Amino acid sequence: MIVENTIKQASQILKKQNINSHQLDAELLLSHVMGVTREFLILNNNSIISKKIGKKYEDVIKRRSSREPVAYIVGKKEFWGQNFIVNKSTLVPRPETELMLYKLIKFFKNKKINILDIGTGSGCILLSLLKELKNSRGIGIDISNLAIKIAIKNSKNLELFYRSKFKVFDINKFIFGKYDLIVSNPPYIPSRNIKNLSRDISDYEPTVALNGGKDGLDLVKKVIYKSHRLLKKNGLLAIEIGTQQYLKVSNLIRKYGYRETGKECDYGGNVRCIISTKV
Repeated sequence: MIVENTIKQASQILKKQNINSHQLDAELLLSHVMGVTREFLILNNNSIISKKIGKKYEDVIKRRSSREPVAYIVGKKEFWGQNFIVNKSTLVPRPETELMLYKLIKFFKNKKINILDIGTGSGCILLSLLKELKNSRGIGIDISNLAIKIAIKNSKNLELFYRSKFKVFDINKFIFGKYDLIVSNPPYIPSRNIKNLSRDISDYEPTVALNGGKDGLDLVKKVIYKSHRLLKKNGLLAIEIGTQQYLKVSNLIRKYGYRETGKECDYGGNVRCIISTKV
């Protein structure tokens, strides 16, 4: 089989499973199995594929057909221009989370700050901030020991190990330090809605990192309340939220003594991030 036909067949298999990104996924998975870039495949689409590679490719296409995310199959996901190790103990980083970073990096450019990332997962938010804010340091906390192990690996791969710390901590018990910036992408999906998510998410991503309780705001409330004690005066809190949660979270922020200073919308016009200052 040649590359072009192999990708076509795999793409059709994925399309039958209603996977919208079938062509892209087929290309990414073959490039992973062959150990080459996607661009290489496109430029060498008449190359012959060995039986050994063909068998490995069949296996990963079966996994994707079962809706396992590409990121878990290949073991990494690009975020903020860097590859992050991910597995089933961490959420897959998403483009909407990057929206929060643009404003924060612009605000703190050339400053030396101390950052706390609550619910750090793969560490992608904290490490992306540190990559841009060269004089800064930070700590990421998460209740998952397995997620923290992945975050530490990512910090080493990105040469940020000495400017970052990752610790297993429940936010309720974290009382250490004062911070210029606290960031968080907490679980914010209402419990009843978990079953309605796409199978890529509901069947594979860690429920503990998705389930925000009855109204989706259990952890959001904790982050807002706890951050007020941990932030320096005039420090910033940047928190990612779900669609249609803006009004409730905005009210909570005012209730706990913050002043809203900015918000970021996703490409559908939904507010997905609120930035506020401790008054």
